[in-house]
Amino acid sequence: MIDRRLFPVLLLALALPVLAWERARLLEQAAQLPPPAQKVVQGLVELIERSPAQAPAQRVREVNDYINQRVQWQTDQQIWGQMDYWASPLEMFEKGRGDCEDLAMAKYFALLAEGLPESSLRLVYVRAQYLGRPQAHMVLAWYPTPQGEPWILDNIDPELKRAGERPDLAPVFSFNAEGLWQGVGAQGAGNPLTRLSLWRDALARAKAQGF
Repeated sequence: MIDRRLFPVLLLALALPVLAWERARLLEQAAQLPPPAQKVVQGLVELIERSPAQAPAQRVREVNDYINQRVQWQTDQQIWGQMDYWASPLEMFEKGRGDCEDLAMAKYFALLAEGLPESSLRLVYVRAQYLGRPQAHMVLAWYPTPQGEPWILDNIDPELKRAGERPDLAPVFSFNAEGLWQGVGAQGAGNPLTRLSLWRDALARAKAQGF
């Protein structure tokens, strides 16, 4: 789960090179991982490579299912021994474990690699009703159309559902590498000048590893 102290922090790192899928680099980096993690990455590469023949909704569903089924949710304290760490996809696959940010970001990078537009994907901080109490959480939202209702990719409820079917989630703010928005609405919150170092670092590491 997310450190609640992050909720007031609404300024994200945007000034990074455009993310691009680099198959050779990703496989080269994955070759340094343990065999189980290599198998997961190879499966993801195969998923990405067959995606052009599929409709966007099918791509989104398969990526959501693939990552949810292969990564065990744990807290950053359990995995990394620190309160908050945003792992790149390969770091998460190496551990076989990740928290909600790690899972959501891995889906984001995979779907970008599959060719979905950056503008159709947003990472969303939410307050989730879970185990009888509100908790800070992150999900990925996919917008089939710019002004349409998004679909939610989540690990708490692994079934792909429209936002209106998730009354347990209250959006706080959403973002991607292009911008920042209040909630999940279309109105932008501007182009922040101050960077959130966790997001900036995660983007840089993912790019270096081939995403």
